[in-house]
Amino acid sequence: MVVLTGAGLSTDSGIPDYRGPGAPVRMPMTFQEFVATRDSQRRHWARAHVGWSRMGSAEPNDGHRALARLEATGGVAFLITQNVDGLHERAGHQRMVALHGRVSEVVCLDCGGRTQRTTMQRLLSDANPGWLQQHASVASRPDGDVELDETVGFVVPSCEACGGRLKPDVVFFGENVPKHRVERCYAALDQADALLVAGSSLTVMSGLRFVRYAAKAGLPVVIVNRGATRGDPLATVKIEAGCSEWLSAWSGARHEDVLSGLGHDLGRLA
Repeated sequence: MVVLTGAGLSTDSGIPDYRGPGAPVRMPMTFQEFVATRDSQRRHWARAHVGWSRMGSAEPNDGHRALARLEATGGVAFLITQNVDGLHERAGHQRMVALHGRVSEVVCLDCGGRTQRTTMQRLLSDANPGWLQQHASVASRPDGDVELDETVGFVVPSCEACGGRLKPDVVFFGENVPKHRVERCYAALDQADALLVAGSSLTVMSGLRFVRYAAKAGLPVVIVNRGATRGDPLATVKIEAGCSEWLSAWSGARHEDVLSGLGHDLGRLA
């Protein structure tokens, strides 16, 4: 089975999602907005500096660990995640693609140089002493930043190699997912018996395309998510359940027992 995960899988690790039940309306910064002005870059990094101090210390939850166990025992052949938090990797998952990159890495838009986010955090702290303490109580956002409007005076370091613009090495809204990542995902689906979607509303095309691809190929599509998703019309089965509890049960018991207990007949997928 190939698994596609979204932000709903990481909510039990304390990272909020964009579109889950009860989630407030949030407008993420687009790539075009980020590169347009230094003010936009300052606003992003001021928020991200505080947010990383939380996301960087988040721990994998039972859902992440369950998928890693399923990979180790052969139940999951490949994992595609839309999340940038790196929690699948920390749980021990090996065969996977981080579709939108990882917030733990930083890239220079001008020379292409890369560095670790921990280095960027140190530079930001040195340039903005007391910023983390001053904004310790602001609310977190899904992509490793926080709800913060006033960022005047925040200092953003430039690339140490060329003096260029630094950006988290993640795919912003308005950017394209690198082609080689998408091709790896399609190749995995070509070898799969089924696609399981866990914790994604499938609102954006970067994830929905894999559901469409699987359905067109005749693969069973199982969606585990609280609330409606854009892929529901293509699903063989839709399961309204929390990701951590369902994946933990699936990884720890026979498939037919788990699915029967949830009131679904998916014996053909076992």
